[in-house]
Amino acid sequence: MNYISTRGQAPVLNFADVLLAGLADDGGLYVPETLPTFSQDEIASWAGLPYNELAFNVIKPFVDDCIKASDLKTMIDETYAGFNHIGVAPMVQLGGNEWILELFHGPTLAFKDFALQLLGRLMDHVLSERGERLVIMGATSGDTGSAAIEGCRHSKHLDIFIMHPYNRVSEVQRRQMTTLLNDNVFNIALEGNFDDCQEMVKDSFADQSFLQGLKLGAVNSINWARIMAQIVYYFSSALAVGGPHREVSFSVPTGNFGDIFAGYLAKQMGLPIKQLVVATNRNDILHRVISGNDMSKGTLEHTLSPSMDIMVSSNFERLLFDVYGRDGAAIADLMKRFKTESVSLESGRWEAVRELFDSYAVDDATTCDVIKQVYQETGYLLDPHTAIGLKAARECWKDKTIPMITLATAHPVKFPEPIVKAGLESPALPAHLADLYEREERFTVLPKDLASVQAFVASNVHRD
Repeated sequence: MNYISTRGQAPVLNFADVLLAGLADDGGLYVPETLPTFSQDEIASWAGLPYNELAFNVIKPFVDDCIKASDLKTMIDETYAGFNHIGVAPMVQLGGNEWILELFHGPTLAFKDFALQLLGRLMDHVLSERGERLVIMGATSGDTGSAAIEGCRHSKHLDIFIMHPYNRVSEVQRRQMTTLLNDNVFNIALEGNFDDCQEMVKDSFADQSFLQGLKLGAVNSINWARIMAQIVYYFSSALAVGGPHREVSFSVPTGNFGDIFAGYLAKQMGLPIKQLVVATNRNDILHRVISGNDMSKGTLEHTLSPSMDIMVSSNFERLLFDVYGRDGAAIADLMKRFKTESVSLESGRWEAVRELFDSYAVDDATTCDVIKQVYQETGYLLDPHTAIGLKAARECWKDKTIPMITLATAHPVKFPEPIVKAGLESPALPAHLADLYEREERFTVLPKDLASVQAFVASNVHRD
């Protein structure tokens, strides 16, 4: 399988090269030249498979012959054996046709583990075969960082530098990153917001001369392998409620559009999805563009759902590439204008987006109300991002004979503030993190200055 850039000017690459490249050298994002598709009978035959076996079936066509099937299967098996629930991605029914898909049973208690624990293994395997080193540079709004570090910290072929916005992630999120003290792990607390962190990553990919011969790799969802791995749980959850012989709908709390883009791809691959609901907080650019064709950045605000405090949703470019007929030049022009001005989509393109997605934005007060209400009614405790997803699901649900599945993207223990504000007690840390608040931390605070960040990276990489 070949991969092409959303901006049309980068070389066509295979999976292994895309895995290590991250961002395309024309500034675009890589997507498959063609998608694999599965028949309803083939999807139905996967019912009852363990998660790792289902993941192998879905992922294998994307990897093609770049990695031996036996090696790929071993890496997938090892990845999901490290989750603390036998079902890996279990479903919980709240009532009627309303379901929660729990994606927080990995080692760092967030959905990012599904992709990043596999991504680290894939990178290490390819680098080992090639005898190469890679410098990982990533940005996190909270959960990507810890999952990426956990997935990469044991590698002999990777140095990993993760930027988080200083004082804008929860304490649990920060400590999950900064208490991992491996020699190849570097945490940067940037005096800015997530969009600033993400922009520095993209600028560094555009000009890698500061590394003096080493190459950058990506763990953010600009890396295609992240999206690929997330497609799997759409299939697993749909099968759990009667798919593919009945339609299903999904509500996805999202900031960078990667998680719900994986759902869009699952639909293109043959999964019968009725609705895809984009759930956002008050940093609502995705809701504004879907509902009103307003693609203006606005001011990024700190909220009780910090993993969605994002105004530049990178993966939306991948969707626009499809909506604009895979016209790389048109996307390059649109994204260039978006950096400096408010833009709107061409009317026909916007209508195409509206056909594909519903959307809803939720403020902090409502988020706390939903957490309290659901706990009182069912005894189930939601994290703030999942609460936003559930509220959006209920507001946008068009046909209640069709199951609505809300993605639970993080364990509530990671976000105690909104739970306490809702008048509830925050849950205790799980056993493997019970001493998190006593562990030594290590991170470096840097100004919002690209040269300072790049100098720090260059001075700390291992060159042996």
